[in-house]
Amino acid sequence: MSECRKIIHVDMDAFYASVEQLDNPQLRGLPLIVGGDPGRRGVVAACSYAARVYGVHSAMPCAQAKRLCPQAVFVRPRMQRYREMSARLMAIFRSCTELVEPLSLDEAYLDVSRNFLGERSATRIAEQLRARIFKETGLTASAGVSYNKFLAKVASGTKKPDGLTVIPPEAAAEFVAALPVRKFFGVGKATERKMQAVGVHIGSDLLRFSVEELIRLFGKHGQFFYDIARGIDQRPVLAHRERKSMGTETTLARDILALEAVQAVLTELATELGADLTTKDLCGRTLTLKMRYQDFTTITRSCTDQAGFADATDLLAQLPRLVAATEAGRRRIRLLGLSVSNLLPKSALPQRAVQLPLPFPGQRQLLGQSWQR
Repeated sequence: MSECRKIIHVDMDAFYASVEQLDNPQLRGLPLIVGGDPGRRGVVAACSYAARVYGVHSAMPCAQAKRLCPQAVFVRPRMQRYREMSARLMAIFRSCTELVEPLSLDEAYLDVSRNFLGERSATRIAEQLRARIFKETGLTASAGVSYNKFLAKVASGTKKPDGLTVIPPEAAAEFVAALPVRKFFGVGKATERKMQAVGVHIGSDLLRFSVEELIRLFGKHGQFFYDIARGIDQRPVLAHRERKSMGTETTLARDILALEAVQAVLTELATELGADLTTKDLCGRTLTLKMRYQDFTTITRSCTDQAGFADATDLLAQLPRLVAATEAGRRRIRLLGLSVSNLLPKSALPQRAVQLPLPFPGQRQLLGQSWQR
C-alpha cells in the first residue's frame, strides 16, 4: 500500500431533530419527527432515535410515520437554523485541517494526514472533534476513522449515536469481507438484487470475480467494487467540491389539475430558485422540470440553453415549453420541482439581451424547442 492517509468521516446524530431538541428542551427524549403535516401531505425530513424505534425513517410519508408512531411530535423544518448550526460545525472542522469535504449540512470528510493541531493520531483528533462539537453546540456526533473515504464513512455508522469506530489498515480486509453489500457505496436496492442473483451477499463474495467480470455485470461501478473488496479507495478528500446543480420542489397540499394552478406553483418555485442563483452569483445551462402525478408516476422535462439560466426571468421564459411537454392540465399533480444544472459563475457568460417571460399555454403546443425526456 502507498502512503497511508488518515481520513475521518464525521456524521451528526439525527441532526435536524437534535437541533430542535436543543432549542426546545421539552422535546428531548420524545419521538420527534421533523417534516410536514401528517394530516395533509409531506414527508419525514428527519426524526429522533426515539421515533426510529417504531420504524420511522427519513423520506417516509408523514401520514405513515404517524400511523407507526401515533404519539410522535411533529415540527416543521427550519432550514435556516440548520444551516447556521452547520456553519459552526464546518468552522470547527476547518480549524483542524484545510482538507474538509462537506457531503451535506451534517456530515463531512476530513483528511488529517497533515493537520493544524500537530497531532499524529487521527483517532485522537476524532475524539477531540467530537468533544469540541458537543461543548460548542450541545450536539453529538459519530465518527469513523480509517485510511480511505469508504471505510471511514462505513465506520461512522457502526456505533450510532455518539460513537467512534476506527478501522486500521491491518483490520480492513476482515472488516470488508464481512460487510453486507448493501453497505457499499453505489449499491441501491436494484444493484443489491443483481448482486444476490450472482451469489454476492457480503464483501468476501466479490473476491471470486475478476475485474472484467464485475465490469461486465455492474458497468462502471465494477472497478470500484473490485477495489473496495480489497480495501482500496484512492478518492481524495476534495476541499472545494464543485456544485453540480441547484433546485427546489414542493409536495402539494392537494393534487392540482388546472394549468393556472400549475403556473402559480411554478412561478413561486422559479422565484425561489432564481433568488438562490442570484445570491450565489451562479447560472445553469440546463433547466429541469420535475412533475409527480397523482398515481406517483414521476417525470422530468429538460432544456438546455448555452446562454444560461441566471434568474427567475430566465426560468419563467422557458417553463411554458417544459409544461407543454407534460400531461399538466389532463392529469392531477401532487409534486412539482425545478432545478438547474451545468452550473457556472455568471461572469463566465457573455452579456445578452433580457428575455421576457411568456404566458403559460392554454393548450399543449411545442414551440420548436427540443426536449430531453
